[in-house]
Amino acid sequence: MDIGIGIPNSVRGTTGPQLLEWARRAEAAGFSSLGTIGRVAYPSYEELTVFAAAGAVTERIRFLSNVLIAPTRSTAELAKQAATVQQLTGGRLTLGVSPGGREDDYLVTGRDFAARGRLFDQQLTDLQRAFAGAPLVEGSAPVVPDGTGPVPILIGGSSDAAIRRTVQFGTGWTAGGVPPQMIAPFVERVRAAWRDAGRGGSPRIVALNYFGLGDTEERSRGYLLDYYGFLGPETAEMIAGSAHRSPEAVRDVIPAFEEAGVDELVLDPTVGDPAQVDLLARAALG
Repeated sequence: MDIGIGIPNSVRGTTGPQLLEWARRAEAAGFSSLGTIGRVAYPSYEELTVFAAAGAVTERIRFLSNVLIAPTRSTAELAKQAATVQQLTGGRLTLGVSPGGREDDYLVTGRDFAARGRLFDQQLTDLQRAFAGAPLVEGSAPVVPDGTGPVPILIGGSSDAAIRRTVQFGTGWTAGGVPPQMIAPFVERVRAAWRDAGRGGSPRIVALNYFGLGDTEERSRGYLLDYYGFLGPETAEMIAGSAHRSPEAVRDVIPAFEEAGVDELVLDPTVGDPAQVDLLARAALG
C-alpha cells in the first residue's frame, strides 16, 4: 500500500512558503502523493493552484485532490485548470471529485445545491469529452491544451450513486476520514460493481485519515472542529477525536487500511508546520 500525505491547504494560518516547503519535504521523504481537501466557502488555498506551484518545486510526487467539489465550477474551467496542472507537472495529477454536502459552497459560487447530483453526472460526461480534445459546445474549440490526454478521476462519496459514477467514469474510489472497518464493506461493493460492469483490472482505492503529531493536539483539534463545525458539535467532535496523534497510532492504522483493501492511504495534516512532514515520515515510512 502506498502512503501519501496531505498538504495543509485548508489549515488556517498556513502560509504560501510553508506549502512549498511542505511539498519539497514530502517528496524528499518518499511519500507517494500530495493530497488536498477542498471547500469553497472556507479561507483555504485553491487546490489546483497549489498543485501547480508544488509541481514547480518537485519532480516525482503525485498530486490528488481529495476531494474537489466539482459542480461548484463550470466544466470548462475545471477541465482547463486540471489539464494545465497535468501538463505543467508531467502527468502527475489525479482528480478526486464529488458533489459535496455544504450548501454554502454552492451559494457563494451561484450554483444550484439541490441539483448538484444531476450537475455532477453531466460534468463527468463532459470532462471525458474535454480531456479527449472534443469541444464542449458544438462549433466551439476544445478547452484543454493539445495532447493533454485523460486525467484520472477518483469518485468520492458513500452512496449508491458514488459506486455507479466510479464504474462509469472513474479509475477508482476515494474514502474520506473514516476508519478502516467502515471502508472495507464499501470497497467490496465498489469492486463487485466494477467486475459486474465488465471493466478490466481493478479500481484504485484511496482513503484519507487525519493526523497531528508532537505537541499539537490543541491546534489540531481546533482546526478540525472549525472545519467540520457545519456537521454539528457531536460529529465535529468525533472527527476531531479520530485524528492520529502519536507515531504508534499511525503505525497501528496502516496495516488495518491495507487489510481493508486500500491501495493508497493519504494522511492529511491538521497543523501547517512543515516539521509535521518529517514526524509523519518517521512514523509511517520508517
